[in-house]
Amino acid sequence: MRIGENNYIEQLGLHNEEALIYVIDIYGGLLKSIISKHLFAMPDKIEECLNDVLLNIWENISSFDESRSSFKNWVAAVAKYRAIDYLRKYRQELQRVNIEDILLSQGDIMSEQIVSQEISDEMESLLACLSERDRSLFLKLYVEEKPIEEISQEMGMKKTVIYNRLSRGKRRIRKQYLSEREA
Repeated sequence: MRIGENNYIEQLGLHNEEALIYVIDIYGGLLKSIISKHLFAMPDKIEECLNDVLLNIWENISSFDESRSSFKNWVAAVAKYRAIDYLRKYRQELQRVNIEDILLSQGDIMSEQIVSQEISDEMESLLACLSERDRSLFLKLYVEEKPIEEISQEMGMKKTVIYNRLSRGKRRIRKQYLSEREA
């Protein structure tokens, strides 16, 4: 027997599998979109819920009443309420996962702050061998990434003087670093 728009509900009542395949072909996209709308936070449960909806339609087709609503509205309601049941069922799991994600993201922020602090401490110890003026010069150029022209105007120094101070400062830092490594 050929399943079509005129007989699929009757054939579902007789538990004809081809009628269920027809329902999946016609209403599968609708059912999946309704379920996905409700279970967007649990994508791994969408297929499982869809299978439960189809089983529910299969087992409870006798409760469908054409005089009350269309088949499309009935299956949409079945999908909606089954998805809500899944939300209730897996709410605890969802909350636990969200809390774990929050803790992990906070851990990432903390580790970034620790690394940033370590870099800052290391930089301070490297620049400790310089005078205050040279230290300020290095910070403006290499940390704040200001152009030489701007630093020249800001500090009231010629560019050649800045380049000489940077060169001498680099030599001092290199010498300090090598002596610390040998010790």
